[in-house]
Amino acid sequence: MRSTVHAFLRLAGLSLLVLSLSVRSGRAQQPAAPTTIGPSSPVTDMRSTTAWKDSTRALRVCADPDNLPFSNAKREGFEDKIALLIAAELGDSVAYRWWPGRRGFIGNTLSALLCDVVMGVPSKYDLVRATTPYYRSTYYIVTRTDRHLDITTLDDPRLKQLTIGVNIIGEDYTNTPPAMALSSHGVTQHLVGYSTFYGEEHQPRDIIDGVVKGDVDVALVWGPLAGYYAGQSPVPLTLAPLPDTDSSGIPFAFDVAIGVRHSDRELAAKLNEILARKRPQIEQILRDYHIPTTSSAHPNTPASSRRS
Repeated sequence: MRSTVHAFLRLAGLSLLVLSLSVRSGRAQQPAAPTTIGPSSPVTDMRSTTAWKDSTRALRVCADPDNLPFSNAKREGFEDKIALLIAAELGDSVAYRWWPGRRGFIGNTLSALLCDVVMGVPSKYDLVRATTPYYRSTYYIVTRTDRHLDITTLDDPRLKQLTIGVNIIGEDYTNTPPAMALSSHGVTQHLVGYSTFYGEEHQPRDIIDGVVKGDVDVALVWGPLAGYYAGQSPVPLTLAPLPDTDSSGIPFAFDVAIGVRHSDRELAAKLNEILARKRPQIEQILRDYHIPTTSSAHPNTPASSRRS
């Protein structure tokens, strides 16, 4: 179960939390220089649990600089917009410490006091203190609407003949929830892996582009990726939600929160107040980015994507 949850993390925009997986990547291990939005001031190495209070009126955020729709160095992601909203409520600007998603991300950034919050962590993640969740999503079955496949479950027998795109972290197709679930459903052939380590050769949208171009018949994609890139597709795409938990016991749906250091109880409490107060604005940001959200029982699922 632990490896399954960690596999979800990368796909949920938590490239930073692959820290528990032994993986290889072509991207550089060194972090980009920190970028400050608003009044410029140095990021100091303060070894105390009051670091977030003493950080010169800036909400300091750890984020991946190349991981849309979640975050990027141009601050175009929906997590970037939510961070800006929260900072405004605190009376702060936003300062980023950009660091590619890697093993050791939390230890090298949040735990090292280079920043104070990590957007988009699972609500039950033992390396951080998590706020209350601000959205919940699941994995989606993505197909071209004009093919009329109407696949809504992994039990569909046609999946054994169709080409299926799945995101992968390693090289064995068994380290993301959908890939693991496919095996339990007897679907082990015709799989096409799409890397979750992004750079010049691989981008987050590649798996959706695979459906659009016909390279794959079906893709199994984490909700925010599916909704955002389907919303930009030149052809209509149909998104069907997977259940909270597969019949094999593999989870597909996850609550997503903000992570702070375990010692920063006061900061977590302030963030919880803001998340509750600004929920309508946060929900609007999610809608603007076509992020499909679910409750425990009732998915809020677009029947098909909007044309770009």
